[in-house]
Amino acid sequence: MREILKYDLTYPEDFADNLTRYIESIDCGIILRSNSYLSKEDKNSVRSSYDFLAGLSALTICKPTTQKLNTLRQKYSDVNDWIFGYIGYDIKNEIEKLTSENVDGLGFSDLFFFQPKIVMLFKEDKLNVKYFPETTGIEELNKLVVLFDRPRDEGDFRSTVNHFMGRFSKEEYINSVNEIKDHIQRGDIYEMNFCQEFYNDNAELHPADTFIALNKYSPTPYATFLKKGNNYIISASPERFLKKKGHTIVSQPIKGTITRSIDPEEDESLKQHLKNDPKERAENIMIVDLVRNDLSKIAEVGTVNVDELCGVYPFRQLFQMISTISCKLKKEHDFVDVLNATFPMGSMTGAPKIRAMQLIEQFERTKRGLYSGSIGYITPDHNFDLNVVIRTLLYNKDKKYLSFSVGSAITINSDPEKEYQECLLKARAILTTLKAEIIDAK
Repeated sequence: MREILKYDLTYPEDFADNLTRYIESIDCGIILRSNSYLSKEDKNSVRSSYDFLAGLSALTICKPTTQKLNTLRQKYSDVNDWIFGYIGYDIKNEIEKLTSENVDGLGFSDLFFFQPKIVMLFKEDKLNVKYFPETTGIEELNKLVVLFDRPRDEGDFRSTVNHFMGRFSKEEYINSVNEIKDHIQRGDIYEMNFCQEFYNDNAELHPADTFIALNKYSPTPYATFLKKGNNYIISASPERFLKKKGHTIVSQPIKGTITRSIDPEEDESLKQHLKNDPKERAENIMIVDLVRNDLSKIAEVGTVNVDELCGVYPFRQLFQMISTISCKLKKEHDFVDVLNATFPMGSMTGAPKIRAMQLIEQFERTKRGLYSGSIGYITPDHNFDLNVVIRTLLYNKDKKYLSFSVGSAITINSDPEKEYQECLLKARAILTTLKAEIIDAK
C-alpha cells in the first residue's frame, strides 16, 4: 500500500515548472496541469480534478505487443494502483477491422502505461505525495519537495526550431476537402475530421522548457508533459475525452472554434457569433449524437443524457464550443470496455465513425499515432480522466523528429479556404511559442 506525505507549498506554480524539468532528467514521468481550470461539482465543468498531478519514475511498465487493451486490463488488475500513460489513435485497428499504412516519422508505440514510484497530487493548496516505503525514503521525498518548491529560473525561452514543413500544400489541402465533400454529397459520411501534419525532421528541442513556455502562452485544462525514454509529449490540450467518477462517465467533445479579441466588445461579439453559427452547431450536434450512441453500449438503460449542448467556453486565444454528455456505467463494465465502445473519440473521427476512419486513412498523409489519441490516468478505485491529444507537440529525440497535427471537421457546408485557416488558427499557439513558421504549405 502507498503511504502519504502532505506538504504546504510556497511556490506551487514554480513547483510544477521545476517538477517538469526534473521529469526531463529521469527515464519516465508525467505531469498533468489544469492551469486553474479546477473542477467544480457541476457535471458541465470542462475542468480538471487537480491543479497538477504527476507520476515519477516507472515501478512497472505496460508495453504490450499484441492484444494491447487486454494487456492493459491485466496490468491494471495486477497492480491495482495508479497508472499513467497514453492510448494512440491506431488502437482503433484492434477495436475495428481497420489499418494504418501512412507515413510515421515519430515511431511512438500505440499504447504505453506505467505504474509510478511516486505520485504527486496538488489541490486546494495541499501537496499529497503517495509512495511505497520499500522503494522510496521519506528523506528523499523531502529533498525533492524542497528542490522543487522555490522560484524557478526565469531565463528567456529560446526556441531552436524555426520552421515546420507541411504534408500538404494549401492547394492540395483544399482539393482534398472538396473530394471529402463529394463523399458527403454521396452519403458515405455526414462529417469527417480531416487533419494535416507539420513536421521538422532535424529538430533540436529543449522539451521541458518548451512545455513551460507553451503552457504559459496557452494554458489549458488538460496540459500534459510526458517523457518515455527519448520520446516526449508536450500538450496544450483543451479537450476532455472521458472522465469516470464513481459510476458516472462524462464525455466533452469540442467542435467549433473561433479566435478571441483583446477588445471586450469584439470578444463578446465573436463569442456570440460562434454560439449562433449554424455550421458550427451542426458539427457539434452530429458528434454529440455519435457520443450518445457510443456511450449507450456500456450505459445503464435510460441514463445517457446531454447535460449541456453547444456551450461556448473561453480559453486564452480561442473560444471553443463544447457539449457535455454523461451516463451511468453498467456495473459489469471496466475502463477497457468503455474504450472499446468509445475509442477513438467522435470529435476526431466523424460520423458514421467507421466509414469516416476509413476515409481518414485514404485522405490523410500521415499515420496519426498518438495524435487524436488520449493521455491520462487511472486511479486505484477505478476512476479515470483522459484528454484528447490535440494542440500537441510530439518529439522523438533520437530521430530529431518533431511533429504536430491540426484538423477541422468537414461537412457539406464547409468552405475549404476557411477550413485551412482554422487549421492555422489551431497551430498558432505552438508556432508562436516556438517563433516558428510553416514552409512548403502555402
